This record gives sequence, C-alpha cells and structure tokens, in this order.
Amino acid sequence: MLRDHGQIKKYLHDVEGYNGRLDAIQAAILRIKLRHLSDWNEKRQQNAHQYNELFGQSDGVIPPYGPSWTRAVYHLYVIRTSERDKLQEFLSQQAIGTGLHYPLPLHLQEAYCNLAYNKGHFPIAERVSSEIVSLPMYPGLTYDQQNTVAQKVKEFIKNK
Repeated sequence: MLRDHGQIKKYLHDVEGYNGRLDAIQAAILRIKLRHLSDWNEKRQQNAHQYNELFGQSDGVIPPYGPSWTRAVYHLYVIRTSERDKLQEFLSQQAIGTGLHYPLPLHLQEAYCNLAYNKGHFPIAERVSSEIVSLPMYPGLTYDQQNTVAQKVKEFIKNK
C-alpha cells in the first residue's frame, strides 16, 4: 500500500504513500524507453494542441488551461464538463476509452483526515473533481482518432 501512493483501491488513499512500484524488469524496459521521452512528449504536446483546435470554443467543454509561461507534456488530456458521468457512458458506447484521474480531492482523502478539512472547505476542487474526464492521449494518437473523439464529445454536448 505504501509503495502505491498509500492506496488499496485506485484513487482512494488511506495513508500518505509514495510511487515505488518499479521492479528490475520494468527498470530495464524504462531505461530503453527513456531514449524516446523527448519525442513522445513533443507528440503529446502536438496532440493537445490539435484537441484544443478541434474543441475550439465548444460550449459545455472546458479544455485544459496552460499558462503561456509553462510547457505541459500532457501525460493526460483532461476536459471538464458538467455531465461527466453521462459523457463517459456515451463515449464508452462509442468504443472510446476515457479515464477518471483524481475523482476525490486531496482534502477528502483518508490519508489527510488529520488536517481536519471537510466537504465544503474547498468547493472549487470538489466541483472540478466531479467534472473532469481524461480523453485518449498518447504519442501515437492520430489526427483522425482525435477528430472522432472531439466530434463525439461535441455530439453528446449538443444533444444533452
């Protein structure tokens, strides 16, 4: 549990842990994969830019915000929508995978109960955690695949 961020179940942290899940075989593979990291990060950034272009000013979809003074690598491409759960269900029916990353804000995790924060202390974090959904994002993602994802998201928003 400690080596997996203090969690027994994904995104539910009972104690404060660390990320120590790398064994010798994974380390050997990672050593080879690290040679490609810069290229993969660049491709993710290009994919994020393409998603941003595809979504444009779509009502009902809030794309990730990146301040001009940063350079995100977009390990994830996370949008926000008020109908997150229904959107996930719709995309699943369209054979489009999504993810929920960090659906419970830190202040509500058991690992941080000693800080004595309760529901309502950080209302923006609580609202956002119920709106976020991760869309497909990886270096080999094609423009056509992204276009399909974006069109299906926009179709859902339009018909909700």
